Amino acid sequence: MRPPARPLTRMLGLGLALLLAACVPVAPLPGPPPPPPVAAVPPPPDARTAVNTFARVLERMEPVVVSECRARAPTRNCDFLIVVDTRPGLPPNAFQTLDRSGRPVIGFTASLIAEARNADELAFILGHEAGHHIAGHIPRRAEQARTGALIAGALAALTGADDATVQQIAGIGGEIVARRFAPAFELEADRYGTLLAWQAGFDPLRGAAFFERIPDPGNAFLATHPPNAQRLEVVRDTLQRLQRGAAI
Repeated sequence: MRPPARPLTRMLGLGLALLLAACVPVAPLPGPPPPPPVAAVPPPPDARTAVNTFARVLERMEPVVVSECRARAPTRNCDFLIVVDTRPGLPPNAFQTLDRSGRPVIGFTASLIAEARNADELAFILGHEAGHHIAGHIPRRAEQARTGALIAGALAALTGADDATVQQIAGIGGEIVARRFAPAFELEADRYGTLLAWQAGFDPLRGAAFFERIPDPGNAFLATHPPNAQRLEVVRDTLQRLQRGAAI
């Protein structure tokens, strides 16, 4: 005699229960980690705060810059003159040059002082520009330009070019050679900027954060400045060496 048939719904329910009992719970696959929060860039300070910050930076940086200059370049003029160009409309910029007597001049545009987010940035920029002078970049660049001009001019003369063409090609050759070495000079100045800011009690890595805000020259042909990422890496490397007590 056949057993009574079980309702289909009961059989399905029992089978489903057995199936679920036999399964091992599987955790859901983890998704990609959330992106790190983007740090908000603080706004520029008001004019009075910016001027006061710049004055404090000069007060702390000047003795460090002069001392390091005299120690590393004893034959060079280390009487730095700091100037501020207040003409309206100038973009944020800093530069290092020499006056007619050979005195080193470091210039800031007023817009750069207003744009800097903190004292560390101003200290690093000042140290960077002072580093150009300590490392002798202006005379070294002039010597490289002269060498490039001589070589290019000689090659042009060998091809039978006239005097005017030789002069033109020599000028182009000098500029190309000078630009070729410019990024290396910038990286060397970044190391000095890190060193001098560190010695004066500033945070050079925080100071170099302005590289994240300025346009990146990338690896453009004959660019005068290296990529921003490379500059930040030089700052990090130099700072780590300083923290280990290594010589720079």
